[in-house]
Amino acid sequence: MEITSKQRKILEKYAHDISPVVIVGGAGVTDGVIGMINSSLEAHELIKVKFNEYKDEKKDLAAEICEKCNAVLVRIIGNVLILYRQAEDENDRKIVI
Repeated sequence: MEITSKQRKILEKYAHDISPVVIVGGAGVTDGVIGMINSSLEAHELIKVKFNEYKDEKKDLAAEICEKCNAVLVRIIGNVLILYRQAEDENDRKIVI
């Protein structure tokens, strides 16, 4: 899924008040982290992922996460990624862009 710059701004606005739900630590981006991101995206559609480690590699890791989770990278702010994946069922959608 691709998003426009207008949609990106809308998602950034929604993400402003949410806290990171997944933290990438010393173990890196493991299968467990990918599983947590997938389940969080399923539940919330829009999440933040914080990097406590691997900060220098966050752009490459963000691309890997998006590919594995079928998500869109909204923005990287500092060491925090904002990720979005639209719910498959229209009735489950919490964010309309």
